[in-house]
Amino acid sequence: MAHVRQDTGNNGQISYDTSIVSGIVAIAVDQVPGAYLLNSKGKGVKIKFDKKGALDADISVKVDSCENVTRLAYQIQQSIKHNVEAMTKYKVNKVDVHIQDVNLTPAGTV
Repeated sequence: MAHVRQDTGNNGQISYDTSIVSGIVAIAVDQVPGAYLLNSKGKGVKIKFDKKGALDADISVKVDSCENVTRLAYQIQQSIKHNVEAMTKYKVNKVDVHIQDVNLTPAGTV
């Protein structure tokens, strides 16, 4: 599904496919150590656009058991906001982070 945003700089249009924005979100989650995006059955990333073109993101992740969940969720929110706003002209309204699973054997411990 493409979302069209009017570019006022040259009176043209820029079109971003929702999968592109979802990819940016996936990259942002990948940049947070100890967090892993769930990719099963489309549950990992859900994006909604409001009437003004700003977006809400709903993210499902798995986290390492040794991580502080509150701190990690905040880092995920900040990473997504930064990456989406830097790579597109969209503003991020909110990012809801759902911790769906815990990795009991974090990377590097086995």
